[in-house]
Amino acid sequence: MKRSKHKLPLTSGKHFQQINEDFSDIFVVTDQMGDIKYCSRSIECFTGYKPEEVIGKSVFSFIHPEDSRETADDYGKAILADQDALIPRVLRVIHKNGSVIYLDGMGRNLTKNPDVAGFVMSVRDITKRRHAEEKLRHSEAKFRTILENIEQGYCETDLHGNFTFVNHSLCGILECDRDGLLGRHYREYLDDDFAQEASMVCGRVSQGESITDFPCLVKSKNSIQRNIEVSVSLTKDLSDKPVGFRGLVRDITERKKIEEQLKNEEQIFRSLADQSSDIILLVNRKGIITYENKAVDDILGYRHEDRINASSRDHVHPDDLQDIIHGFRVLFSDTNPRTYKAEVRLRKADGNWHTFELVASNLVRNQIVEAAIINLRDITERKQAEETLQQTLTRLKKAVSTTVQVLVSALEVRDPYTAGHQSRSANLACAIGQEMGLSENMIEGIRMAGTIHDIGKMAIPTEILTKPSKLSHLEYNLIKEHSRIGYEMMKGVDSSWPLAQVIHQHHERMNGTGYPQNMKGEEILLEARILAVADVVEAMASHRPYRPSLGIDFALEEIEKNKGILYDDVAADACLKLFREKDYQLV
Repeated sequence: MKRSKHKLPLTSGKHFQQINEDFSDIFVVTDQMGDIKYCSRSIECFTGYKPEEVIGKSVFSFIHPEDSRETADDYGKAILADQDALIPRVLRVIHKNGSVIYLDGMGRNLTKNPDVAGFVMSVRDITKRRHAEEKLRHSEAKFRTILENIEQGYCETDLHGNFTFVNHSLCGILECDRDGLLGRHYREYLDDDFAQEASMVCGRVSQGESITDFPCLVKSKNSIQRNIEVSVSLTKDLSDKPVGFRGLVRDITERKKIEEQLKNEEQIFRSLADQSSDIILLVNRKGIITYENKAVDDILGYRHEDRINASSRDHVHPDDLQDIIHGFRVLFSDTNPRTYKAEVRLRKADGNWHTFELVASNLVRNQIVEAAIINLRDITERKQAEETLQQTLTRLKKAVSTTVQVLVSALEVRDPYTAGHQSRSANLACAIGQEMGLSENMIEGIRMAGTIHDIGKMAIPTEILTKPSKLSHLEYNLIKEHSRIGYEMMKGVDSSWPLAQVIHQHHERMNGTGYPQNMKGEEILLEARILAVADVVEAMASHRPYRPSLGIDFALEEIEKNKGILYDDVAADACLKLFREKDYQLV
């Protein structure tokens, strides 16, 4: 701006008679070049400068560098363009301490004459307000960033339902870009059957009601329907006046598919369960029946409808309750699918007790055990048949045992040495079996076979069996036939144990040098391998008509030296441990 040739006094009473030095606003007077000619005392409160420190200096020396002189000149030109107007302007000013403050000023000409002596400005500090606005903008930007990154769709509309904001997730759900959605009405994307209902929902929200999880169908850009749930609320301005709606949108298409699949699976399950001849029920964590099939009507005599919400412990035998409680504890304590089996007695409607085989597993959804699935099969008749069979087996065992005792007695008459040898060998073989951890039933079979393992000697002439001198080659070969003869004698005996085979194999050896079949290794029954060790130890440690006892130490040395060669190494080690560590005695 050019300096005027005619200057008016800038500090006369004519210009400042209305100025009150106690005003909180700053009053600044400059000439046409921007040099400060006057400022009120309040300038020190805002800028840190005293009036005498700024008078005579250019206002441009206090303005923030980014608010350039050209910008300030534009402001001056605006004042000159309208001499009657008060022109507002926000400036950033450098405080004396170096900080930045915001000043909101109103400027005008000092006179209406063509030659203007200068300008006057009324300035107030709006730094706090600008900082609050910056904080608000930052908060809003942060809020918008969060909305852009949430998994759910989010939108805002005006009161007419036109989109004013949509986040990235909603664009994905509707398969539209943001520019294509903004300004469009939300009903354009709803399935026709839901458009009217959605308008009613907005009406309810306008009356102050909040709507959550409103289900509807939307059409994507490619006309693909998707299931969504929408929560809608009212948006208001600072004066609490409604300005629009906001909605949180969840895409539940996959969830609906899973729910439909589960529904179909449940229908299949119920159909299969209703056709089952077993009782099938679902029991929740509290032990309450939530489903039971129709089979219970015929099997127990109770109406399955009446059993819903009843306790699963009803009609259970008192002695079986603990098994049921333990089973539920097992099933509901582990989310890994597992099976629990038990036998339980249930009382029928007629008062009789029936035995059921219980097979249960847990129903797990979202890593939570929701229920126990229980299958009950009536095994009362089977249990009765098993008891009858067990009684029959017991009688057979007694019969076999009696037959064996008769044979042993007959052999004892012919050869008292053999009879004693059999009983001692049988006892030692059983002890070896126990040391090896065999089952009681297997050990009982070893005892039975050991007691009669030399029964074939009944066919050998007595004079050979009791001969006090060394046997000839022919006599020894005849003695060796007792294994085969014993097998022939016992093979027709009905028994749950392989008695005939053990008798046939008790002289076989691990390396195939035994008799009568030259069997090797695991071709030989385990019972026969055990009996072979016991037979050798007893024979060497006992007196015979043709020689005195060789002693237990000699017998054990034989076993130790040939274990794994002639004798089963596990059975041999068990035998050695019995005698050397547990002080076993042949009896």
